[in-house]
Formats: sequence, structure tokens, C-alpha cells
Amino acid sequence: MNSSTENNPSDLSSPAELLSRTFGFSSFRPGQEQVIDTLLAGRSAAAIFPTGSGKSLCYQLPALLLPGLTLVVSPLLALMKDQIDALRKRGVAAERLDSSLDEEEYRAVLEAIRGNQLKLLFVAPERLSNERFLNLIRTCRISLLAVDEAHCISSWGHNFRPDYLKLARAVEELQVERVLALTATATPQVATDMAAAFKIAEGDVVNTGFYRPNLELRVTACTDKERPGLLLERLRARPPGPTIVYVTLQKQAEDVADRLTEAGFQAKPYHAGLKSEVRQRTQEAFMAGEVPIICATIAFGMGIDKADIRYIYHYHLPKGYESYMQEIGRAGRDGERSVCELLACAQDRIVLENFVYGDTPDPENLRDLVKELLQGDPAIDLSVHEISRRFDIRNLVVNTLLTRLELLGVIRAEGPYYADIRFAPKCSSKEMLSHYPDAQKNFLQTLFRCCRKAQKWITLDMEAAQAQTGQDRGVVLRALQSLETKGLVDLQMAGYRLRYRRLEEQPDLEALADRLGGIFAEHERREIERIDRILDYAASETCLTAKLLAYFGETIEPCGHCGLCLGDPPAKGQPADESLEVEIPSRFSELVQENPTALARPRQQARFLCGITSPAVSAVRGLRGNPLFGTLSNRPFEKVLQACGG
Repeated sequence: MNSSTENNPSDLSSPAELLSRTFGFSSFRPGQEQVIDTLLAGRSAAAIFPTGSGKSLCYQLPALLLPGLTLVVSPLLALMKDQIDALRKRGVAAERLDSSLDEEEYRAVLEAIRGNQLKLLFVAPERLSNERFLNLIRTCRISLLAVDEAHCISSWGHNFRPDYLKLARAVEELQVERVLALTATATPQVATDMAAAFKIAEGDVVNTGFYRPNLELRVTACTDKERPGLLLERLRARPPGPTIVYVTLQKQAEDVADRLTEAGFQAKPYHAGLKSEVRQRTQEAFMAGEVPIICATIAFGMGIDKADIRYIYHYHLPKGYESYMQEIGRAGRDGERSVCELLACAQDRIVLENFVYGDTPDPENLRDLVKELLQGDPAIDLSVHEISRRFDIRNLVVNTLLTRLELLGVIRAEGPYYADIRFAPKCSSKEMLSHYPDAQKNFLQTLFRCCRKAQKWITLDMEAAQAQTGQDRGVVLRALQSLETKGLVDLQMAGYRLRYRRLEEQPDLEALADRLGGIFAEHERREIERIDRILDYAASETCLTAKLLAYFGETIEPCGHCGLCLGDPPAKGQPADESLEVEIPSRFSELVQENPTALARPRQQARFLCGITSPAVSAVRGLRGNPLFGTLSNRPFEKVLQACGG
């Protein structure tokens, strides 16, 4: 856990020396030195760099020169393994804290944090809403908070996440000394939002531009039937090289990989539905060159540091410019020519749109949820998972709704907590108490009197403990965590809940529900616009590179190396066939009657028929596996909704 003496800042004269000695580079890439100098001067900064251009060094290097801990927040924590492993090999004390760690690993990381042994700690954004973690990290000096995928903080961005809005508040609560916001996909509006949220001065936003002259962008129009043969044709015609084939759905990743394997290629699927050990083996095999072709959903590639990816094929349409830029950015990081080809089938639009519509809550469910939250006691105590299931609104959407109510000044968050706290002693209470001086011993004895004992686990009554000790939850938790750190107990916390306080005495619930419904409808509209733009890109009659970069505020002359500049004809494909009739299966009404909670409302029915899962459907055993699920997945959601009476 201890960092190498080689990385002791006092032994180093400058960032350049550290760059060479620890990271093995002779010079900085564009933008890196400016960002690092800004951070070392004590100011916050933003790094808007293309994928693969060295954003991670902008926090890794300062972390070794700053006195405290560098906390790295990433929504893709499971995919940061390569980066953490590389840091350890360089003698840098870096760890991650996530649910994949076993008990021994988890405890070792906690001990390293308490002992100030780490230089970098990687966590997911949700971790900064975790009561136990916050109690621990408040004891640390956080010299730098690095926020990966920082575009998620902007509602104008393509991947808005409500947890990111809370990061700005966490910066103040944890007394973070400086912030680094990182992204590869920020439009001018998103960059402005990022800078405002983290109080980054305009001159400290470093944007190196998005142009990659070694990427050869191509688009080929095709039908769904033509697509498999077209991919095989491309793979056979071009020199072999590491390849990623991006698909939309998990099943498609497996189908395409199977088809390529049958055709004599070495290909493996990669998606979130596979077991973690299978994904890890696949990733490692690709990195080692043992598997040259990965057929994957969009998550693959995040955090992957493989410089020689020669081909990126989008087997299906990406969901927007931002996604496309991020995904093609994984090609050619070594600067060598790489081909990024989009197999453009307009019929893909229906699947992409259906996913967008699936996130929009049913208006009646939204209205009922607002009433439950804001009527009655001003103290609000809830479980997001429970709310999600009861009102059939996805967890992320519930979190977004709560964050919106906070931003509107209707409620105020009072922090998350665990409703169930218990511990299993590894020795007698007498031996436990022998490890503490009298004052702490007396405190623990009082806690023990507030517990309910079972055969193995001892459950703490937190309210009684606070009343008896006169201390708040944080002090009580730290006492229990101390027992865990000393190896005297196994500590478990469950029943994660959120507390809010209603700020308005009598809010207009109908008006609020309408306003929130309008916000979700606006989000839906923007996401549909993103799909429209990517279809417009696919049909472009001018330079593909210039058209893509213009969206991000960068202007170039025709690049001379994309498909259109090299003489390809514009990819004018057939529009999506939306004239197909929508016929509700005859047996569906019977299924609705059998499942009134999951399928009562028209939007719920439309989601089910379009193959879009929901919390209420997932809660009914076997319902998602019903043969009727997804029977209208090739029909536009709006038409299916209309046929269901919506």
C-alpha cells in the first residue's frame, strides 16, 4: 500500500522530471502541462481532450506532487482496472473502492485511507452519497478531486447523471482544495456548465480540440439484411488489426460474435449481461492480442488503454454525436491510420428512440409519486429502490426527479443513511474494550447497551444510541468502524435510505408534477434530436470529419481523408419503414389483467411490447421472459403507445 520512495515529491524538482522518472515520457502532450501547472498553482481546471490524448496524466502526476489524497470520481469504475494496475507497477499507491472487492480487500483499502497511505483513490460518484464513506473521507486532506466524464453534470450533455450535480456540493462539504473536470465530449454549452459547477475560471478551461488526422471516417448505407455480409466483406478486404464492432443490444453482441466466429474470425462478445470474470478475461485477451475482434455494447473501451486499435465498426447507429466521438476516439491512439466505419441502417432509429421513450415516466405515476413525497410530514424518508418499483420509474429517473426538486427549492437533502446496522463480534466484549482507553471504553459500553443480540449478529438501535450517548450518527458510526478496523468485529450496513426535508409549506403538487413532466419531456426531445443529428451525419454530402467537429464548436477545412473526401458517394439509404401496422397481440389483454401493477397504464404496456424493461416488470418473476415481451420492438414506440390508448 505504501507509495515508493521513488515517488516522494521532495526528491523531485519539477513535473517534467516526474514525467520522465515515473511515467516514462520525454515530453507532455498538448494541453497536459497547462492543466498540471494550473492545478499545482492551487486553481481548479478543466481538460477537454480527445479520447486517448492523456487526460488521466493530468491528475496522476499532480497527485504525486500534492500533499494529500487525490480522489478520482468515475462512473466507469469497473473499467479503470488497467489504469490502477499500471499505477501500482510504477510504485504509485492507488486503489479503488467498489462492490467488486472481497471483504479482505475492502478492509485493506479502508485501512490505507485511514493511514493516509494512498495517493489516488478511485470511486464511483454514488460513493459520495454514501454515509459510511463520507464519515471516513472527511478525516482526509483531499488535495484534488478529479471528475471523469464531467460532461455528466450538464443537463445539456448526452449522459446527464443526477449524482454529478451533487459533486459540486461535495467539493465544499469535504473542503476539496482543487477540482479537475475531465471529458472528451463537451459542446460549448456543456463546457460552460462544467466550469460554472466547479467554479473553474474561463482561462483554466483547456480545450485542445477534437481533430484526429489519423482517423479515416467512413459511412456505408445498408439494410439490416445487408449488414452481416457487409461487415464480413470489410474484415476480409482490409489488413487484420485489433477491431471493435459496436452494437446496440447485448444479444446482438453475441449474435455478431458467433457469426464472425463461424466465418473463421476470432471474435468474442462483451456486454454488461456477462459475468464479470468473463468480461475481464475477454478484456485481457483483447489487450494481449489473443482475441483480435470484440463485439461489444457501448461500455467496452472506457478506461481501456490500447494504442493500436485499427478498426472501429459501428454495426448499429450510435445514439448521438457525443457517443460516436467517444467510441471512435478509441481507435489509433498510436497515431497510425485507423478506419472508423458506420454501417448506417435507418431502421436502427426505432430501437434507439424506444430506449429514449422508455426512460420517460408515465404521467399518472409521476403525479402519484409527487403527491406521496410532498404531502404530509415535512420530513421525507425514502428508499429509491422501493419508490422505483412501486411507481414503475427507473432508479436513475427517480434520482433525477429528487435532484430536480432540490434545484427547484422544494426539498433539501439531509443525507443518506443505513437503516440497518449490525456487527458480528470476533471476540468477547471484554476483549474488545481492552483495546481502548477509559473514555472510549465507556462510550462503547453505552453503545452495546443499545443493541439487540441474535445468535451471530448484533443489531444497533441507532436512535437509542444517539439518545444515550448524546452524539450524532457520524460519531456512532466511527466508533463501530474503529472496531472493524481493529479486526474485532465484522460490520454490515444495509437498508440504504435517503432523507429530505420539504421546504415549502404547501407546494402546488399539480403544478410541480406538470413542471417535472415538462422537464422529462424536454429531455426526451433532446435525445430524439441527437438521433436525428446522427442520421443527418450518416447522410452527409460534405466532409464527415468537418461535420462531426462542427457540432463540438471546432471548424476545419475538408479533411482530405474521410470517405467523402476520398471519393465515396454520400450514404443515401432507405428511410426507416414506419408504415408497418401496429397490431396488439390478442393474448395481451389477458396478460394485462393478470399483471395490473406492471401493465396497468398505456405507457407501461407500450414499453413491454417494445421490449423495454421496467422496474415493475422486473419485479414480477417470469414476466420479462414472456413470449409477448418485445413482440413490437421493430415498431415506433409512439405508434405502439397510441395503439395501447396513450
